[in-house]
Amino acid sequence: MGAPRIEFCDEWFDVDPETGLGIGRETDLTIDDNPYLHREFLRVYKEFDLWWLSNVGSLLSATIADGTGQVQAWLAPGAKLPLVFPTLHVMFSAGSTTYDFTIHNGDDFFNTGVGATSQAGTTTMMPVTLTSSQRLLVVALAENVLAQSVPGRGSIPASADAAHRLGWSMTTFNRKLDNVCDKLDKLGVQGLRGGPGALATHRRARLVEYAVASRLVSVEDLPLLNQAPDP
Repeated sequence: MGAPRIEFCDEWFDVDPETGLGIGRETDLTIDDNPYLHREFLRVYKEFDLWWLSNVGSLLSATIADGTGQVQAWLAPGAKLPLVFPTLHVMFSAGSTTYDFTIHNGDDFFNTGVGATSQAGTTTMMPVTLTSSQRLLVVALAENVLAQSVPGRGSIPASADAAHRLGWSMTTFNRKLDNVCDKLDKLGVQGLRGGPGALATHRRARLVEYAVASRLVSVEDLPLLNQAPDP
């Protein structure tokens, strides 16, 4: 089984089959000196003849998606995921910065694509649909991540800055953000609620991670921000 390789900020990193590879603030693959980032947050290693991605941190979570954005997982502290797709995109936030890197697998166990068809009697989750103003909000929050010339790191604006970018009042912005988070939470997207009746503290970061990883918004949506505000 071939070892995976990791692509981060246009650089490539090999994974040692014997020792694995740590990812974080002070480890094999140093992401950044961000104090909000664990010294070792994630680890890629081989066990039981499979390659795994494990969250060895205690606070941060990561969003994992296959190359098409059709399969997505939320990797909480202590969780691990087998690397069974040709390509995996990993996104996570530490403080106000969102980071992303890509794992290129040495072997393809499963492959996702547009050729999958549904059969009678099966249940399919409906795709997420956003109103025009909800899409504007998500694009404004994800703008710095989407606009990167080389993927790797991007900042998430404060709510006040995003509202100003859209020409909205804070009341309008917060109401729209509540609506988007409620909609995705009802569809099973994790990390947008802190508990029953409470919204998560870092929901803006989680929203950006999900939206970018699942291709809910893309770089093609950036021109929407130049249109007249429509709250």
